[in-house]
Amino acid sequence: MPTLPTTSPRWVVDPDFNLDYHVRRLRVPGPGTLREVLDIAEPYIQSPLDISRPLWSATLVEGMANGRAAMVLHMSHAVTDGMGGVELFRHLYDFERDPHPTPPPPPPVPQELSANELMWHGVNRLPGAILGGVRVAANLLGHAIRRPGATVDGLANYARTLARLATPPAEPSPLLNRRSLTSRSQAIDMDLAHLRMAGKAADGSINDAYLAAMSGALRCYHEALGVPIDTLPLGVPVSLRSESDAAGGNRFTGVNLAAPIAEPDPALRIKLIRAQMTQKLEEAAVDVFAPIAPVLSIMPTPVLDALSGAVTPADVQASNVPFYPGDVYVAGAKMLRQYGLGPLPGVAMMVVLVSLGSTCCVTVRYDRAAVTDDALFARCLQDGFDEVLALTGDPAARCTPASFGTAA
Repeated sequence: MPTLPTTSPRWVVDPDFNLDYHVRRLRVPGPGTLREVLDIAEPYIQSPLDISRPLWSATLVEGMANGRAAMVLHMSHAVTDGMGGVELFRHLYDFERDPHPTPPPPPPVPQELSANELMWHGVNRLPGAILGGVRVAANLLGHAIRRPGATVDGLANYARTLARLATPPAEPSPLLNRRSLTSRSQAIDMDLAHLRMAGKAADGSINDAYLAAMSGALRCYHEALGVPIDTLPLGVPVSLRSESDAAGGNRFTGVNLAAPIAEPDPALRIKLIRAQMTQKLEEAAVDVFAPIAPVLSIMPTPVLDALSGAVTPADVQASNVPFYPGDVYVAGAKMLRQYGLGPLPGVAMMVVLVSLGSTCCVTVRYDRAAVTDDALFARCLQDGFDEVLALTGDPAARCTPASFGTAA
């Protein structure tokens, strides 16, 4: 980070990189359960990473039942987004148990760069940056003079798009309005084919079925506590990545839905969500924040906090990350499940679906001031997904509490 905001922060290769700081191992009194792993992960997620070091850590948790183990990978969202993480994991996973060894890539060259040096680098580039900005402004002004109508229409469309993104599509839930510094995660598993069949039964996709199931779980929770609501704001990240984009960084935008909480028919919920997603995806095709990202990157933190505080976040964010359709391994050990514990950027809960092999793993991380009854929410989560999976007509299509799976 520059001492003064004369330029954007910059990634550098750590000249003092120490693997021992980032890779750890611990053992729980066996036989350990996934609940213990989730509880171990929570303090990691709630603790900020030191930006003077690479922004990740990996902890091997041993002592799990049946001789298994878990890996808790903590990574800043500044490193990559969900779809970028899929590409990153390709370098961590093997696609066979005993692959042929491959030569490691050449080690990166360390770079010494202090905060003051980065600041002065920005100062030295300031004349060129100002000149470039003047040129861009002159070109824009010339375009505005030549085609004033098109310029006004373009600015108006941009402003309307920003307003749509910043305006919640539904009133926030009175039950989920409190925020705190404490969170908890619940997770469930289900067969990927069953979730796909459920979506198809209502002319929807896996993602539509997933969002409809979460809406059903939220209806169950609100009704059980005597606070029925019609809708609530639900944010869905949409990837803007292309094949040419690097794995690092963030390339996504978001769409805001009015989750149909009050609709009891799971098939109709899928159709309602499908209709909204179809409309919203057209708006999400343009990354409206890219043009202003350079300005935001050099703004002081208090200014950014004030800007973000002026935008009412969705009650719930739900992300869908398709990983790999086949088996994957780490050091010869088969990966049975993968759970995503997302951040809580002012929302009551973050839901992440990760599909690995034939299994869907859904994790809900929530603020404990918003969701106050853990046991009730766990039951409602399972009921919401079972309600949607019943659309398959297969009695075996049910979700189960998260586990380490049954594969060897």
